[in-house]
Amino acid sequence: MQDETPQDGLAVVIGARGGIGAALLAALTADPAWPQVIGLSRPTPDLLDERSIAEAAASLAGRPVRLIIDATGHLHDPDGTPERSWRQIDPAHMARSYAINAIGPALLMKHFLPLLPRQGRAVFATLSARVGSIGDNRLGGWYSYRAAKAALNQLARTAAIELARSHRQAICVALHPGTVATPLSAPFAKAGLTIQTPADAAAQLLRIIADLTPDHSGHLLDYRGEVLPW
Repeated sequence: MQDETPQDGLAVVIGARGGIGAALLAALTADPAWPQVIGLSRPTPDLLDERSIAEAAASLAGRPVRLIIDATGHLHDPDGTPERSWRQIDPAHMARSYAINAIGPALLMKHFLPLLPRQGRAVFATLSARVGSIGDNRLGGWYSYRAAKAALNQLARTAAIELARSHRQAICVALHPGTVATPLSAPFAKAGLTIQTPADAAAQLLRIIADLTPDHSGHLLDYRGEVLPW
């Protein structure tokens, strides 16, 4: 890391039962730089229930939280899949995508960012997606997921600005993990596309997080460390 992490630093992975979340939790647990690691997942917190989010954050109050990774996300379920055309836009599917991909993470920021210490390096990273980049959108489609992740990117940017006013060394970023072999992306993997294992994706993300500086705060970065356009 750019600044040495305090030996009592606590790392928290939210969404620790998902493919990437579980891999991140395992990697952090095996890393001696993080002697304290906690994994959180539904039902505490439940991204659709602010009370559960507040309770999960309150359970960590007073502890030296130095790293928070939001590894939650929603792309499809039996009731809805990514739209190929505007003809497929469904308000219920779109509302669920916003609820889990944007509103839920916003509530995590509301309740978990205050846990970061005011002094020293600390990181809040939320997993976003390259398809949430408006400037990089060349294929269209996926209306609900694209829009919800674009909203998440804006939320991370806005939270980073506020965080910097009181936590000068803290970092708030959105990270694109690439295409990972998880149930979320498996139905949409294409031939010739580079697909990472969850373990490889976690290792890449943690390397990026280790190299982050306050200058990166408020940006969307991919798994190679490149800043992506909004």
